[in-house]
Amino acid sequence: MSYSLTIPTLETERLILRAPGPQDIAPFAAFYASPRADFVGGPLTAEGAWRMLAMEIGHWTLKGFGRWIVTTKDSDEAVGMVGLFDPEGWPETEIGWDLFNGHEGKGYATEAGAAARSYAYTVLGLTTVISLVKPANVGSAKVAQRLGARHDGDFVHERHGPMQIWRHPGPDELTDGGMEAYA
Repeated sequence: MSYSLTIPTLETERLILRAPGPQDIAPFAAFYASPRADFVGGPLTAEGAWRMLAMEIGHWTLKGFGRWIVTTKDSDEAVGMVGLFDPEGWPETEIGWDLFNGHEGKGYATEAGAAARSYAYTVLGLTTVISLVKPANVGSAKVAQRLGARHDGDFVHERHGPMQIWRHPGPDELTDGGMEAYA
C-alpha cells in the first residue's frame, strides 16, 4: 500500500505556510521542550516531539488537511505551526497555532490563522471552525479574538483537560476578501 501526500503551500503578506519536513525536527523539538508547549501537550522529550511532528504530517494523509510550518518570506526558518486540526476526540475542526520560541508578539499567529481559515472555507468548503484554548492561555485567546472568534462554550478533553471553544465567524460573516487578501 502506498500513499501520496500533497500539502499545498499558502502565502500571506509576510509568511509562507509550507509542508512540515525533516528540516523542522530541531525547532519542533526545541518548542516542545520549552514552557511554551505547556498549553499544547508539552513539555516533550526529543523522541516525543518527533512523534508529534510525525502525527502532524500523518494528519494530512488521514484527513486531507492539517497544519503547516510557518516561515517568514525572507527565511525558511520555522517560526511556528498553524493550521487545521481534527484528530479523534476533538469536537470539530480547529484552527490551531503554536509559535516557536522567540517568534511570538509579531502577529504571525493571527496572519497565518486567517490564511488557514480562508483555506478551510474556500478550498475545503467548511462553514464553521473553532479554536480550542486552555483557560490560562491568555495569549492564544487574544489571537482568537483578533480573528473575530467568540467564546462559545467549554470542552473537556480526556488528555488535555478543560478547554474553551472559540467559534470563528463563518464565511458569510467575513469581510476580509478571503485568501486573496493575504496572497
